Amino acid sequence: MSKRNPFPGATIVDDPRGGKRIRLRKTIKGRKIDCYLPGPWASRSMVEAYKAAITGTFEPPKSQHSRGTFDHTITDYLSSKSFCELRESTRYHKRLRLDWIREKIGAARLSDLQPYHVEHLMDLKGGPTAANRLHKELSEIYTYARKRLGFTGVSPTEQVDRRKIKSGGFHTWTDEQVAQFRDYHASGTDARMALELIIGTGAARQDARAMGRMNIKGGNIWYRRIKTGQDVELPLEYLPELVAELRQLPPTQATFILNRDGNPYTVESFGNWFADQCRDAGLPGECRAHGLRKYGATRLADQGASEFQIMAFLAHKTPQEARRYVQAANRVKLAAGALALLPGNNVQHLRPLDKAGA
Repeated sequence: MSKRNPFPGATIVDDPRGGKRIRLRKTIKGRKIDCYLPGPWASRSMVEAYKAAITGTFEPPKSQHSRGTFDHTITDYLSSKSFCELRESTRYHKRLRLDWIREKIGAARLSDLQPYHVEHLMDLKGGPTAANRLHKELSEIYTYARKRLGFTGVSPTEQVDRRKIKSGGFHTWTDEQVAQFRDYHASGTDARMALELIIGTGAARQDARAMGRMNIKGGNIWYRRIKTGQDVELPLEYLPELVAELRQLPPTQATFILNRDGNPYTVESFGNWFADQCRDAGLPGECRAHGLRKYGATRLADQGASEFQIMAFLAHKTPQEARRYVQAANRVKLAAGALALLPGNNVQHLRPLDKAGA
């Protein structure tokens, strides 16, 4: 006889990335709950998150260790106004990272951590991106302790360099990959709507999953990016692929993309669902929703858009990130211009490479 689940509605599900996650799906008095809980199963973090989701209330957690320890500092931060005011998706991921730190060094005192300890913890994270994120979290813990808990020491992260990252971040989709997705997912499907919506508007997944008819203003499509609070308004006349999908939307459907239960996706479930659509289309695992957003910005840069135009498209607050797209496009143009300066650059007489045997 199987044991009764002590957390009704919570189950362990497969993650598209190959791991396992805890998902809570439950309806209480008409209130639908669909979210992911921090692990491991039955851990303090999971129990706290489960109770908060079920009751709809927040109960300040209690530390298991004395003042001055990482556990006490992190626990105090998790009940602070600054943490509670973060977006839901941000709180979820940040809490997972802080729980990892509590698991590893929760009982240790902030004053005892040395630079070599930080280096070792960063090594445990594996890749440079995760290691640098840990570096940042540790630094923020010390900053919080100084401001709110009377800590007077120095953060050992100040003596530890961040890891160098060679990659440009999330993979930017190629034209061929976009075409492959379109070939597999026919017009009129939710997957196709998601693709055209992200490419056309530059919306991040947390914005795209909530967009609907309320975002159409006359001949424009509008949204406010959750992360930056910046408004984006784009003329639909320049987005024919998106318009083609919007015209096929059922007249009674308010939100553009719905899950199998007819409800809007959560941020996490939308990202996982879209990853499944990419895998179904035969695309590599590096093709994600964020990389599609980068593709939309890249095609603008290739057509000569300025960093301020791309900044507005991506709803960034500053042109710093948009500048990278412009610089990359300019490098291609500069290289081509440089080759054109070489003597004998008239290649019009050459046969196509496949016919010339070259």
